[in-house]
Amino acid sequence: MISVLIVEDHPIVREGVMAVLEGERDIEVAGAADSIKEGLRLAAKLHPDVILLDLKLPDAGLVDAVSSFAGGQRNIVVFTAHDADEEVFRAIRGGARGYLLKGTPAAEIAKAIRQVHAGESYLSPRIAAKLVRGVTQPRGRTGLLSARELGVLRLVAAGLSNRQIAGTLAISERTVKFHVTALFNKLGADNRAQAVALAAERGLLSTN
Repeated sequence: MISVLIVEDHPIVREGVMAVLEGERDIEVAGAADSIKEGLRLAAKLHPDVILLDLKLPDAGLVDAVSSFAGGQRNIVVFTAHDADEEVFRAIRGGARGYLLKGTPAAEIAKAIRQVHAGESYLSPRIAAKLVRGVTQPRGRTGLLSARELGVLRLVAAGLSNRQIAGTLAISERTVKFHVTALFNKLGADNRAQAVALAAERGLLSTN
């Protein structure tokens, strides 16, 4: 059984998600909180497998919501109405393993929780598609990467696995591996985290 802690300050949303998850045979709602402070208290007490976390909480102005929970090496799925690229990347860098938009179908919420609990990442298809559409420079800002490589890079930065990227872009996993290898070679990176860091330094992940 996967235990979930919901941290959400809107009662209607919180109760709706609880009702949805309680209908899943392999998921149980361990608790619910309406602030970061209360969420951290319950997380320490209940030790949930996954935390479903809203980004805009009453006390979120004092600390970073994702980083506050990620410090305990917890599995975090962000559940928010905000889909700006900067919000997505900030949450992933902060330690989130999943990113869902409010209004997401019930089945997708459960799928994200299962996937993150299994050690994988999960990005809402709407978010993934938006990140790919955000690639507007045909050859990248420095002419270093192709549009396809930039698309793959942005999905890598958002935490997707090669399999997930393949599904998002409707290409084979082998092709994704080819693009990732090309990214490493062009950026001078040894791994995915380093590739993302080097790309960020060069402004390749920015849409401005």
